[in-house]
Amino acid sequence: MIIKESAENYLETIYVLSKRIGAVRSIDVANEMNFSKPSVSVKMKQFRENGYINVDKDGIISLTDKGMEIATQVYERHEIIAHVLMILGVSEETAYEDSCKIEHDLSDESFEKIKEFYYKNK
Repeated sequence: MIIKESAENYLETIYVLSKRIGAVRSIDVANEMNFSKPSVSVKMKQFRENGYINVDKDGIISLTDKGMEIATQVYERHEIIAHVLMILGVSEETAYEDSCKIEHDLSDESFEKIKEFYYKNK
């Protein structure tokens, strides 16, 4: 399974929800992403089959090490890019919206430079 932008968003959402509410179920992901429950269920099955998540007998979703690695990388990009945009004067709402668009397509080299800038200027 090739990880594309939509898959990264799902994994990041599971990560963020787990930090916010603890136990995450498919319905939580569907509500957070404003997707239908059947669409999320199909995606969760694919993630489970490809080793990105585990789902226990109660329907609680947890990220595997493989899934966690992707989720935390995307989350870090999202947060740092948003904060750099806010340092530059962009409103918080716009910074987070734009960060979500940028985080998936930005090269590692550019992100490392943005990260350096962020830590020098925060």
